[in-house]
Amino acid sequence: MKFVCLVSTGIDSPVATYLMARYGDIVVVHADNKPFVDKEETEVFQAVAERLRNCIRKRFTVYIIQHGKTLSAIKDSCKENYTCILCKRMILKYASLIAKREKALAVVTGDSLGQVASQTLQNMRVEQHGIELPVIRPLVGFDKEEIIAIAKKIGTYDVSIKQRVQCSAVPRYPSTKANLNKVLFEEKKLPVDALVKAAIKEVEVFTT
Repeated sequence: MKFVCLVSTGIDSPVATYLMARYGDIVVVHADNKPFVDKEETEVFQAVAERLRNCIRKRFTVYIIQHGKTLSAIKDSCKENYTCILCKRMILKYASLIAKREKALAVVTGDSLGQVASQTLQNMRVEQHGIELPVIRPLVGFDKEEIIAIAKKIGTYDVSIKQRVQCSAVPRYPSTKANLNKVLFEEKKLPVDALVKAAIKEVEVFTT
């Protein structure tokens, strides 16, 4: 089996990737959110990927996608409280295309219930609407302390907690009970196909 794993520089997604790597091969997809994050974010991600490789003891392919233009379009065109949901929907679209290219059977995310205000079951349902592949969330039943314990065990925790500016695109009041029809209405304001095509065209691919 092969999984496409969405990996950020946070604590959760590397842990989710580690857990699923026990069941098959992984392909890592990272959305580079510059200019909404620090320039050092890419270096932090690469350090996380290296720790993951050392832990799971096998090489894997990494896709770094330039997501900043898409995020800018969302910020400019759509209701602010839906920013994170629309952002996640676009990243899942990237991941689905990469999964087809890599012949992967599912997409893996680091979502867990209630770790941030917007991580609700209703939001997760809206985020994955229209995605053909299964979206696996191995951490959905874990609490934060359990996730941190695994992150420390696999060596990614100290990298993920380095002090840096968090994504500035996150709205002050993100939607916690997203309405699917309203989100799809906002998404229609975006040139979705063009944004996805441009992001995939500029993707950086390497093996670690």
